[in-house]
Amino acid sequence: MVGMTGTQTLVPKEWVSRVIATVGVKVTDKDAYWLGFHMERFLVYCRKHGALLDLATAVAAYKVFLQQQEPRLPEWRLKQASEALQLFARGIEGWRWETTGEQGAIPRFRVRDSGVVGALAPAQTAVATDAPPPEADTAVEQMRRAIRVSHYSLRTEQAYLEMVRRFLLFTGGVPLADLSSEHVRRFLEYLAVERKVAASTQNQALSAILFFFKRVLQRELGDFSDTVRAARGRRLPVVLSREEIQRFLATGEGTSGLMLRLIYGAGLRLMECLRLRVKDVDFERNLIQVRAGKGDKDRVVMMPEKIRPMLEQHRERLRTLFASDRAAEVTGVWLPGALEEKYPNAGKEWGWQWFFPAKGLSIDPRSGLQRRHHVHDNTLHKAVKLAAERAGIAKSVSCHTLRHSFATHLLEGGADIRSVQELLGHESVETTQIYTHVMQRPGVGVRSPLDEE
Repeated sequence: MVGMTGTQTLVPKEWVSRVIATVGVKVTDKDAYWLGFHMERFLVYCRKHGALLDLATAVAAYKVFLQQQEPRLPEWRLKQASEALQLFARGIEGWRWETTGEQGAIPRFRVRDSGVVGALAPAQTAVATDAPPPEADTAVEQMRRAIRVSHYSLRTEQAYLEMVRRFLLFTGGVPLADLSSEHVRRFLEYLAVERKVAASTQNQALSAILFFFKRVLQRELGDFSDTVRAARGRRLPVVLSREEIQRFLATGEGTSGLMLRLIYGAGLRLMECLRLRVKDVDFERNLIQVRAGKGDKDRVVMMPEKIRPMLEQHRERLRTLFASDRAAEVTGVWLPGALEEKYPNAGKEWGWQWFFPAKGLSIDPRSGLQRRHHVHDNTLHKAVKLAAERAGIAKSVSCHTLRHSFATHLLEGGADIRSVQELLGHESVETTQIYTHVMQRPGVGVRSPLDEE
């Protein structure tokens, strides 16, 4: 669909026409444009945030999202979006669509029955495809429950479910009882050869499908050693120099700037920083407790002395927000595992509050409750990009670059590699050794022969 600005939108014109034809209403060209506009933005939101929501809950969550992201949005625009999404919901009843084609700039979406599910990769067009077997939806729901029983993270749940949906669509409606290792092998080879995915994506697909066969279909699969695999190259991490770090952090402002300093100063992963609770920041012992890090492991890291006053001031500001939420009877924060059932009021206690909470309320994608979540990761991604531009750094900088720099600078300063391994939470010291290849003086202080002349 081509908008009034002449730019290509994410929603094909055929989608808009079919929605209008299904509902049986007459609309002007201008109304059709705005219908496509709001469909596009809603689908982008669902692809990022709403893969597990039914359509009604996703629409409600999107409205809250609009108000948070665009507080000055006129009431008529919000009403226009609401009416467009109501029309969209009526028009897609009974649809089963999957986007196909070569990779490009347009995100993929799958629209099916009562929900909108974000798919895997970019594509150019949307066409009808063979539906998966009738029992597929039930099997996917069984897998969802099995994943939650295993206490996997929400992101792993989303990725696994989408991989399995892609696999079932790829098999072209083969009954679940007839699925075999050969179907899996063909799918993995399709990902490597046709889709040209990264090795990590192909491995994730295999893990998801193995989980599906073992926990849902109650069957084991064979050996896949002869399957075409995506090439796995060796990549060295991007590391900033100490001078670049100083310039980078000097541009950081507010809470985002504090979070970036903490990620570098303590070697935290992005989500480890976002998921810190008030009780995890121990000012008495100058320590930070990282809970359920990668591999569901806890560890303890140092609290950088340089930013301790800033952390204390930030915590005091949180008390005002905490008191406001309690006065407004906001639902308590999300709790891991079964803690919410075991201790129903724990989510409203001070110690369990997020140390870096979001400014506004949002919809919990699993429970559908409106509550205060932690800062969204996109906030930090944008802060990193802006800080790198302001600092004049040409390297490809991400939040994880700060963690790479933390480890490299410790090793350059003479820290023991085993100590760095513990601080990073690496299971194997071999993972930590990658940083010895990007130190300022790699090897054992070996000089270039050119410098000897």
